Amino acid sequence: MSYKTEQEAFWAGEFGDAYRERCALVPELVAARTACMARMLRQAAPVESAFEIGCNIGLNLMAMKRVSPKTELDAIEINEGAAAQANELGIANVETTSVLDYTAKRTYDLSMICGVLIHLNPDVLPQVYDVLFNASHRHILLFEYYNPTPVEVKYRGHEGRLFKRDFAGEMLDKYQGMLKLKDYGFFYHRDPISWSDDGNWFLLEKV
Repeated sequence: MSYKTEQEAFWAGEFGDAYRERCALVPELVAARTACMARMLRQAAPVESAFEIGCNIGLNLMAMKRVSPKTELDAIEINEGAAAQANELGIANVETTSVLDYTAKRTYDLSMICGVLIHLNPDVLPQVYDVLFNASHRHILLFEYYNPTPVEVKYRGHEGRLFKRDFAGEMLDKYQGMLKLKDYGFFYHRDPISWSDDGNWFLLEKV
């Protein structure tokens, strides 16, 4: 498969494989992410259908299913091995593809992306925002590292692989008058319940 950016090939290839192997679905991690998901979605219920961009091995899908067992789940994932693992969970339909090659086939109550925007080439963000926007008829959930201005951070010794910025603010500006901020928050790495990196989440709603 050919890719439009270096970042896509990076995550679809050996580095993405190694990342997948590090991300075991241990009970403690699943429980922690479930607590995070419950907090992020408290203003979004009911969520009858959801779509995730970049689900990896399915941690967020599992958390979503625990919070809302009847939610219909679909996802895309660029790493073939990770997509296969997520499909084996039997809780979601996961398609192996890049978000840059994806066009939403339908709309969902919620579209979400968690820890993926930070790893994309900044030049393609408008296209990814379009996928998130077009895939939802109600809510959009972003869970990413935040910075008020765009900044690049070295990631595990690699340049050009992690970028922080105000993703939610950019979506609110891009779809001005069509999106509003409904809820937001921060997960602190020392919180024994959420057991997460220092990440910000934003729940946006279509108007």
